[in-house]
Amino acid sequence: MATGSTICKVQLSIADMDRNYYETHELTIAQHPSETDQRLMVRLVAFALNASDSLLITKGIGADDEPDLWQKNYGGEIELWIDLGQVDEKRLRKACGRSERVIVYTYNIKSATAWWKQNSALFARFKNLSVFHLSTEGIEKLKERSMRLQCNISDGELTLHSELGDITVTQEKMNFS
Repeated sequence: MATGSTICKVQLSIADMDRNYYETHELTIAQHPSETDQRLMVRLVAFALNASDSLLITKGIGADDEPDLWQKNYGGEIELWIDLGQVDEKRLRKACGRSERVIVYTYNIKSATAWWKQNSALFARFKNLSVFHLSTEGIEKLKERSMRLQCNISDGELTLHSELGDITVTQEKMNFS
């Protein structure tokens, strides 16, 4: 954890009708000083979309050798590697070599579109890679140091509810060229 990180406590209740997953998770997340509120909330969305008892939120921005989230089996092998934003080819190559599945979630449409146009043909060789763009406009307004969030997922659409309001997040799978 970086000096000056903000610690956030989250109670995240997930009702995922797509996967028949219904659980409440008590999470502690360290927000790196350079991490925006939007990015922190996108980490929570990525957690909700892939939630399991063994999915962990890592150090995030502060760790070069770890993804933003990962799931390991009992032998310590990485089953799922999740990164956010516009990940470089070298990092993705490493992730795809170390993990059964890799997911990248982008969330800034302008930079994500340019990144995807430049790299999608190169990324097509990674057979265990999936890339999704998340539309998360206004999600940062739900961020607090202590959060109680209700998350409903149906037909690939995620809705977050808190005392501060509701936000709907849609996801679009990026197709390799």
